[in-house]
Amino acid sequence: MAIPRAEIETKVSEVLESALGADAEDIVPTAILTEDLGAESIDFLDIQFQLEKKFSTPEKPFKIEQGELFPENMMSNPDFVKEGKFTDAGMKVLREKMPHVDLAVFEGDRNVKGIAKLFTVKSLCDFIEIKLKK
Repeated sequence: MAIPRAEIETKVSEVLESALGADAEDIVPTAILTEDLGAESIDFLDIQFQLEKKFSTPEKPFKIEQGELFPENMMSNPDFVKEGKFTDAGMKVLREKMPHVDLAVFEGDRNVKGIAKLFTVKSLCDFIEIKLKK
């Protein structure tokens, strides 16, 4: 049984309130996890763990594989990043691994420093929605 989008959004908001101490009124779809909600790299692990708990049921555990929600080990791969920017190969992998993230604006700059700006409340909800349909 599919979970309605509104329920996904509520549960994601609860996770972000818990993991980041964010105020409910600040958790809007366009809020960037790092810039708007104060997430740091260590917080991404907590967010992932709490999402797994929040969306697991006794009948169906909700497991997020390493690198599935947030990219890992890509920045040190010279095939994916050169001179601080994602290569065509790197962008291809990002698109494949992260269909829940809007890469349209990022595509123009590709600077690795901008990767954190891709993760918004909406992208988390999109990830959950896509994953629950599998």
